[in-house]
Amino acid sequence: MPYELFITADFSAAHNLREYKGKCERLHGHNWRIDLRLAGDRLNAEGLLLDFTEAKRILGEVLERFDHRYLNEVEPFDRLQPSSENIARTIAEAVAERLPVATGGHGDSPVESDSTGRHPAAAGVARRAGVRVASVTAWESDRCAATYSPPLSKKEA
Repeated sequence: MPYELFITADFSAAHNLREYKGKCERLHGHNWRIDLRLAGDRLNAEGLLLDFTEAKRILGEVLERFDHRYLNEVEPFDRLQPSSENIARTIAEAVAERLPVATGGHGDSPVESDSTGRHPAAAGVARRAGVRVASVTAWESDRCAATYSPPLSKKEA
């Protein structure tokens, strides 16, 4: 994809890895840094892949529910291991669901969305025509991170 946007944000949270058999099984916290990479082939009428302000708003909305929380008590980590890998995937999927979708045509005109910013009829992972989540990297320290890159749809592959 010829165009990519990079957005970085952070949140602070505690977690513990269930049945890990090491020091990370104990309660501990991180100042997580999240790197979001969006990709697409076309720019909109304003010459943007997606407005940075909108991309930052979407990522901030996703991260808000994790900030200053004990992740093991926040869905989906109340049942899913709160590892960096799972955090990256959960954030990628939540961002993708919030990307505005567009009508058929050329993908330049957005469809009205509900109060959450999602198209009410969008099934599965909502994507803006031509814009998708390329990857999310969850940094738990300056030296350790995990990246999740959603698979391309058959149409995109």
